[in-house]
Amino acid sequence: MIVTPCNPNAQQEARALLEYLASIEGKGILTGQHTLTRAQEELALILRETGKLPALCGFELLAYSPNIHLEDASEPCVTEVLNNRGTLDLAMSWAQRGGLLTFTWHWFSPLGGRDKAFFTENTDFDAEAALVEGTPEHTALLHDLDHMAALLEPFCDAHIPILWRPFHEAEGKWFWWGAKGMEAARELYRLMFRRYTQHHHLDNLIWVWNNPRPEGYVGDDYCDIISRDQYPPAHAHGAFRDRYDELRNITSADKGAAIAETGIIPDGDALQHEHAPWLWYMTWSGDFTLTEQHNSFEALRNLYHHAYAITLDKLPARPIDR
Repeated sequence: MIVTPCNPNAQQEARALLEYLASIEGKGILTGQHTLTRAQEELALILRETGKLPALCGFELLAYSPNIHLEDASEPCVTEVLNNRGTLDLAMSWAQRGGLLTFTWHWFSPLGGRDKAFFTENTDFDAEAALVEGTPEHTALLHDLDHMAALLEPFCDAHIPILWRPFHEAEGKWFWWGAKGMEAARELYRLMFRRYTQHHHLDNLIWVWNNPRPEGYVGDDYCDIISRDQYPPAHAHGAFRDRYDELRNITSADKGAAIAETGIIPDGDALQHEHAPWLWYMTWSGDFTLTEQHNSFEALRNLYHHAYAITLDKLPARPIDR
């Protein structure tokens, strides 16, 4: 795995985390869990069932989108936004206790939109127009980018690396950034990369691309890690080796690979026996973790106590300082 960051000005802590990830490739997998709310019920459940916590915690930034219209939003939208507010404080606390961070941003469209406006069906925001300087869409896009950059800056100032996964699931059209196709999504990502590295100097970010399609690949110069999201059938645990091989086909470069979202946790024995060197997985929040509808608590316990699984207690004291 290449350990040279795509951002030449990356902080030492980001470089060290990439080196740590390279050191575990094929030897272990970081356990990961997404959390959507301040309550973080998923972490409480995992601790109760396994006595352990994940090495990697995912945090949702949807409530930090500047263009949210709660006054005419549905009750589920209002609840989701209100319960998500304040999670950046939790992320800072998680990092301070030695845990690793990854961020997901269900970005409410920068202009117009209604209800959960990160969904294409709820906005007319034009991703292609947003790439053209001088358009209202472009101005709105930069406004939101700069707004989020200011919120990320404290993590940069504290030299806390973040596995940053913007414009996720760029292969699909269900989010506005993918509605005009993978090429537009790819260029939006590149625009963000340039603005965040050259203008805002967010040099703590480790750039994670999230699309398994070769024709949509953002390019080796714009990402450190390649990743994909997956939602296999309930209880279909395994190594997901075929999905790993498919993802690795998007580039010939030696990039590490991750399961950035999953509804089903992997199986430790299968990961070892099938030599599927995923760097991490991140189980999605809600029923994927809180109930046994998708993953049994027995499977959860088995994975968290497997020798191949890296939990919070197995991380080096400060892996980012190596």
